[in-house]
Amino acid sequence: MTDKEYLQKYLKKEDVEEEVRRLEKGEAIQYIVGNMDFYGFPFLVNKNVLIPRWETEELVERTIKILNSYFKEPKILDIGTGSGCIAITLEKLLHTKVDACDISIEALAVARENNQRNKTNVEFIESDIFSNIHKKYDCIISNPPYISYEEEIMEVVKKNEPSIALYAKENGLYFYRQILKEAQYYVNQRFLIAFEIGQTQKESVIKMANYYFPNSKVWCEKDLSGLDRYIFILKV
Repeated sequence: MTDKEYLQKYLKKEDVEEEVRRLEKGEAIQYIVGNMDFYGFPFLVNKNVLIPRWETEELVERTIKILNSYFKEPKILDIGTGSGCIAITLEKLLHTKVDACDISIEALAVARENNQRNKTNVEFIESDIFSNIHKKYDCIISNPPYISYEEEIMEVVKKNEPSIALYAKENGLYFYRQILKEAQYYVNQRFLIAFEIGQTQKESVIKMANYYFPNSKVWCEKDLSGLDRYIFILKV
């Protein structure tokens, strides 16, 4: 499907030509349309949230498989929720309690709208990682900002998507370190931590995970493109 056909699918006929001009100026098509599907569910997206990717759908799918193997009705926390796509999808598919947090008030407004659209009951919390979290969970999942400030990315991404959702200090590793450093206080005795990572970050994140959780099983899985993309930390 071409970009114009995509616009024609979602917009009124009289609006298409104007929106094509926005597209030609470099605006992301998902923001022009204002919504997209994630795991088959409808989500509002705008410039306050990252555009969900298929890699993150796969993170959700793999996490569900692990949770179904080891946990019954797991309590889940999604850190850096953005549009809420991970948290909402997990609640819909697992029929369990999911909380989600983000430091961005604007992103949380989008996530709460998506909560209503999808008729889910995720609790969205304004929190800088764990700063406003007061419970323990069976699963912590996160697709945090992981792009280094020095890394070159596509112009359409740089121009459109919120930098707070893209970039991280320490060569993109800052949020993994902060989450892992504190996660021991927010997980139950049996737990799963699931991350999406940048394709060059496998060794660094595994090293951190083994340091903070030395008695847990830690492994990396590749995405459908064959790139290192997911880290799992499991203790059962």
